[in-house]
Amino acid sequence: MIFGKIEYLNLLPFHIFMKRYTRSNQQKLSMEYKKNVPAKINNDFLNKRVDAAFISSITAKNSASVNLGIIAKKEVNSVIVIPSKDTKKDAESASSNVLASLLNLQGEVLIGDKALRYALKNKDYIDLAKRWNEKYHLPFVFAVLCYHQNKKRYKNIEKEFLKRSIKIPQYLLEKASKRTHIQKQDILDYLTLISYDLDSKAKAGLKKFYKEAKKI
Repeated sequence: MIFGKIEYLNLLPFHIFMKRYTRSNQQKLSMEYKKNVPAKINNDFLNKRVDAAFISSITAKNSASVNLGIIAKKEVNSVIVIPSKDTKKDAESASSNVLASLLNLQGEVLIGDKALRYALKNKDYIDLAKRWNEKYHLPFVFAVLCYHQNKKRYKNIEKEFLKRSIKIPQYLLEKASKRTHIQKQDILDYLTLISYDLDSKAKAGLKKFYKEAKKI
């Protein structure tokens, strides 16, 4: 199985879980990772170069998926627009560029760890998930775990991941901090803003996004 891996901080708990989940030698041999940014992983998934991945919600609409996603209930701090006269999309993004247009926000779109670094040091930005929630009173779903086949495997991953409380070992937190240049406590605080459970309210938010995206 080739899994598309996005190494943003918002998926750190899931990657830790998957490492434990695939602990047996047989599972290790059957699991490979292809690393890239969301827009590239979307393309790899659509062209079946990866078997499963967290796919940007705007791309995931017609794909088989489970009830796991990258979800912001309110603010998220890692998907932002820096207001300016010129619009600049983030090449790593798919859903966030659409969301900025949907919310009529003009400026530079930033996503992922670089956006979080900016948000931690500056105040002149608009949090897209927060603005979405203020407008529609719904969570925003940035990505959904999609797969091509073997539904049973991914439903089991969903079940096992959602029932566990993932603790991040200090050595992995330290490694993530060095990689992203974000302080360890800031990483932990940030992860409290992320939900992975694609529950009924998150699904309502996703449905609303698809409806509104048709208008632009």
